[in-house]
Parts: sequence; structure tokens; C-alpha cells
Amino acid sequence: MELYAYERRRWLVGQARQAGRIDVAEVARELTVAKETVRRDLTALEAEGLLRRVHGGAIPIERHGFEGTLTLRNGSRSEEKGRIADYAIGLLGTAESVYIDEGSTTQAFAERLRPRRALTVVTNALPVALLMAPREHVTVILIGGRVRGKTLATIEHWAVRMLDDFVFDLCVMGTNGLTVERGLTCPDASVAAIKARAVSVSRRSVLLTDGSKIGSDSSYRFAQVRDLSTIVTDRSAGDGQLRRLRTVGVEAVAV
Repeated sequence: MELYAYERRRWLVGQARQAGRIDVAEVARELTVAKETVRRDLTALEAEGLLRRVHGGAIPIERHGFEGTLTLRNGSRSEEKGRIADYAIGLLGTAESVYIDEGSTTQAFAERLRPRRALTVVTNALPVALLMAPREHVTVILIGGRVRGKTLATIEHWAVRMLDDFVFDLCVMGTNGLTVERGLTCPDASVAAIKARAVSVSRRSVLLTDGSKIGSDSSYRFAQVRDLSTIVTDRSAGDGQLRRLRTVGVEAVAV
């Protein structure tokens, strides 16, 4: 497969998003290029904030302009997201109302959420609403607004205004980036506004994120780390990163 550098780098980002990780040797064989060429490409993509270099390859970082569709993200790191979601179910506690954010990891949470008592689920994500609506003991409220094609989630001022009328026991949130310095970030201002309002009207906020998001940041902040009660991530998150998050006073768990 012969590609120009730009095409090759876009292909690398796509492969990383789909598989959750790319290996230099495997890519070099598939594209019939030198390993050094692949390493230069990965270095360039890391400088743009699109991938993060790890030993022997790279892992994806979602940034503006390369934000994957929900279908693509659902297939990426599915095992890790399943473990994160399973752990997060145990954090529901006695909550009677829960807000579930858009995104693949929060959708994994919704897939596993089968309450044995009355629970009100509020969401701006159509896939989450469709999952939860048929379930026993669950009342679903779908936030209205413009539907975002990539994630099938509602956004903009209609959604923000509707959230003003709620007080949630628990907010289950996703993110595109997370650092102690810059907080929780995403690549779309309208999405950030919804996330920020959901966190602000919740008694507790739990962040579900795979380790590739920790240490990266995107364009728009919607919360600070101190706004969270718990961060649940996978084992790819480094111990140093987890310790830094805990210094802010948040519980950070890798599963």
C-alpha cells in the first residue's frame, strides 16, 4: 500500500482509534515502509496531539478534527471499557437519579445497568435512551436539542436549558482529555456546555475514561478534576498519573 505522508498519517490515526494501539513493526510490514518512517510519522502525530507514543508503537488521543464516530469508538478498547463500566455500576449506591453522558464508555455503563429498584435515567445520548427505556424499574428522560451526527447526542442551548431543571444524585461522565492542570476537556464547545451543566447540577460526578485520555487535553474545558468524586480508568494509566490525580482529592481507580 503506497501512500503519501499525509495519507499515511491519517491512516495511522484511524488504525490507532480502531484497535486502541498500533505497533511500529506491524505497520511497517503492512505499509511496506521502513520502521524509521513509521516512527517519524508517529512523532509528527504526537506533536499534533493526535497520538501518544508508547514503547513499540502509539495509542490514540481524540482531538478536534479527528474525533471518531461513536461506532468507531465502540469497537476500540472494548475490553477495558467493559471493566471500567462494571466497576462503575458499583458506584451507583442509593442514587435515585443518574445522568449518563454521551460516549462509548458511558454507553458500556448503560448496557450493564439493570437496577432492581426505581431509577430515573436522564441522558442526552439517543443510544443510551434506547438501551434503557425498555428496562424494568427505569424511567428515561431524553434531553432535547440538535442531534450530533457523530455521537447521536443532543446539544446546544435547548439541552443546556433543560438540564437547569434537574438535580442528579449521580452524573456518569466521559471525556476526551484529562489533566490535573487543565481539567476535563473535549473538542466541541457545544458538547462542553452540556457536560459542564450536567456536572454542575449533580451531587456526585464519576468520570469513566480509558487510560489513553489521561495526560492529554482538548480544546474546551467543561470541569476541573476537583469537581469529580471518582475517576475510573484502566490499567494502561500510569501510577504516576493516578497519584497526581489523587493529590487533588479525587479517588482514582484503575481496573
